[in-house]
Amino acid sequence: MERQSLPNATVSLVLGIFSILTCICYGVLGLPLGIVAFVLGNKALKVFNENPENYKSSGNASAGKILGIVGIVLNLAFILVIVWAISKIGWENMQDQELMQQRMNEILGK
Repeated sequence: MERQSLPNATVSLVLGIFSILTCICYGVLGLPLGIVAFVLGNKALKVFNENPENYKSSGNASAGKILGIVGIVLNLAFILVIVWAISKIGWENMQDQELMQQRMNEILGK
């Protein structure tokens, strides 16, 4: 019987890459992509571990799972930085350009 490629392994890899690339989009887009990449990579690895002789390799699934984890961590870190910045600057100050600049200078010590 011919070995086949793992189902969803390539999808997991692509979503993991997009999760990392979109982490600058306020974490809104990259976080779900990272979660889906992790879940699909994990499922593909479970399928591979059940019958490794039926599949070519688990490389894409492993890479997709790892990139999903990295994407989740980066996106959560970026969300935390945004929340921290809003809490330090203040939502009201972010509406006015001059107040925001003044508040940022205070925070940065300029």
